Amino acid sequence: MITDPRLALDLAGVKMQNPLIAASGCYGFGFDYIQWVDPREWGAIALKGITLEPRAGNPPPRLAETPSGLLNAIGLQNPGIAFFLKEIRPLLRELGCPAIANIAGESVDHYRELAAILDGLGEVSAVEVNISCPNVRCGGISFGRDPATVEKLVGAVRQVYRGPLIVKLSLEAGDIGAVARAAESAGADVLSLINTLKGMVIDIHSRRPFLGNITGGLSGPAIRPVAVRAVWEAAEAVSIPLIGMGGIASAEDALQFILAGASAVAVGTANFVNPHIAREINLGLQRYLDDKGLRHYSELVGAARRETDGR
Repeated sequence: MITDPRLALDLAGVKMQNPLIAASGCYGFGFDYIQWVDPREWGAIALKGITLEPRAGNPPPRLAETPSGLLNAIGLQNPGIAFFLKEIRPLLRELGCPAIANIAGESVDHYRELAAILDGLGEVSAVEVNISCPNVRCGGISFGRDPATVEKLVGAVRQVYRGPLIVKLSLEAGDIGAVARAAESAGADVLSLINTLKGMVIDIHSRRPFLGNITGGLSGPAIRPVAVRAVWEAAEAVSIPLIGMGGIASAEDALQFILAGASAVAVGTANFVNPHIAREINLGLQRYLDDKGLRHYSELVGAARRETDGR
């Protein structure tokens, strides 16, 4: 485990030993990688998305590799909140790092009920509200496109959840700045962006879409430049901290998001390729701080924006 005080941060009340978060949906409930990776290599782990009732997810096939990326159409498969409370919650302290609960629903009331259940749970350090999943027919991105709807949903969650509140955004929303401002005004403490982008693959032999859901969410290095741009634009629109994500596979990638304005970064698809990615990125960030003679990585947050404004 790597510890370096130059990488530590307090993200809206979530105390992290480094700015790296295992992205929701790519790390299970934090235990899937434990035979290979010490969870404490992460600053925090965003858990697999939870809904009120168990979900079987979408029909297979649900994964398709693409050039520099991955399409997934899992469809929020999960065991539901009752199973989470009984079987997962008691184990979370064993991770040794903060656990962020990710919630999704098919109505504002679903989100509100889930947030109320999670409020005050000591094992959960924060809640991430997923209003950006492109792989479900009800909920997900349908809540994240319209600023007024975002404000209503986030406001409803804020009324019942007192802990650090993260709202996860997607470029499917269109005007990312407007949606970001709506989430901030409704009480979000942190924004995470971006979620996957909707795409599809067609099997040229069967002449049918490859994925059982027809479309899926594109992740991986292919979306990184778009994600960096989104973080840049969100940083212009709001004053709350940002978690940048989308194709991060190295310290250099993470630094792009930080320089654009992200206070922390989340790593998803890269875990499937390299289970030791957190350690490698942390070491890379330390080397960068050494090379630049910096006292803390926070000096880099938004530095590219400041340099540009100073031209």
